Amino acid sequence: MTLAPIDVHDLLGHPGTSRRSDVLGTIDGLATELVAVPDDAPLGGSLLLESVVEGILVTGPITGTWTVRCARCLTERQQPFSVGVSELFVVNPPEDLDEDDDGYALVAETIDLEQLIRDAVGVEMPFAPLCRPDCLGLCEVCGGNRNLGECPGHEAIDPRFAVLADLLPDLPDID
Repeated sequence: MTLAPIDVHDLLGHPGTSRRSDVLGTIDGLATELVAVPDDAPLGGSLLLESVVEGILVTGPITGTWTVRCARCLTERQQPFSVGVSELFVVNPPEDLDEDDDGYALVAETIDLEQLIRDAVGVEMPFAPLCRPDCLGLCEVCGGNRNLGECPGHEAIDPRFAVLADLLPDLPDID
């Protein structure tokens, strides 16, 4: 069930009037490399629609659940989120309204929340999420998850200094 546009004809031209609108639906393809809102996960919220001279001001929380993959060990977990929105849908947008301008275009007395939600949730997605602050990550040699003890430990010599190890084989290891 995708998000349906909201009819606001009753609010247009009546600055100062408002109403609540409960929204619920899904948005496909809302993801970054490490965070994704599953296509079948509903997003929702109780939004306040306020009529202003320029158009309709939409405010309120958008809630849902996203799948987060740890940037170090790649384990996935589900995590709830809530993002506050406060955006203007403009009645008569200028011809050159683009992504850099404030506001969204109001089309045929309806507001389509999909782009608003994509913009608001996308900005709040963590860039490099961690499963925990002290995550040890994956071993660069064997790929084992160090948090789970999957890596037996490896004696790794920096390849830039490997020549020195051959020149001085009798020196003790320094850790």
